[in-house]
Amino acid sequence: MRLNENILLLGEKVVLVPYTSEHVPRYHEWMKSEELQRLTASEPLTLEQEYSMQQSWREDADKCTFIVLDAEKWQAQPRTTEESCMAGDVNLFLTDPGDPSLGEIEVMIAEPSCRGKGFGTEAVLMMMSYVSKLGLTKFEAKIGQGNEPSIRMFRKLHFEQVAVSSIFQEVTLRLTVTEHERQWLLEQTSHVQEKCYRDGLSESR
Repeated sequence: MRLNENILLLGEKVVLVPYTSEHVPRYHEWMKSEELQRLTASEPLTLEQEYSMQQSWREDADKCTFIVLDAEKWQAQPRTTEESCMAGDVNLFLTDPGDPSLGEIEVMIAEPSCRGKGFGTEAVLMMMSYVSKLGLTKFEAKIGQGNEPSIRMFRKLHFEQVAVSSIFQEVTLRLTVTEHERQWLLEQTSHVQEKCYRDGLSESR
């Protein structure tokens, strides 16, 4: 999705930046992990296929992807590369052509040292707040039944379980953004700064 191709979102724990070709090598290394393949229901890709996937995610109108960076590491040194600060990614998919108000959200904190620090929580909140400009009022998360940490995280973000698939061994959780939830989301993300991606690189550090 080109909506966010020049957007940087600066939070307290994480920085969200567009998924570009410079992030692909690190992402490709992550996805060699059998654990991550299992948790994300993904098949291993070649590096060339990964570059093609990155390009399609950027172009497709029904996908919005940000790479999650460790904000502390990213801000520590001006010359630090984004690749060395990568923690994971957060994605939003418009899965139902008949309901443009519904988006499926997923987050992956791939870097083991970045887990358990609230990175995923802040990344999801920032993504939901950002894409609200698209008119989305319902969010779904489909999570493997064995991924208890992720299920707990989404429940803390007010998602409720609406379905269980024994075939795919996953649960579906949903958040409907009422006025009350919208105000809560605004409060949770009031600290987030939206900047122009390339212009914001030097200003934010």
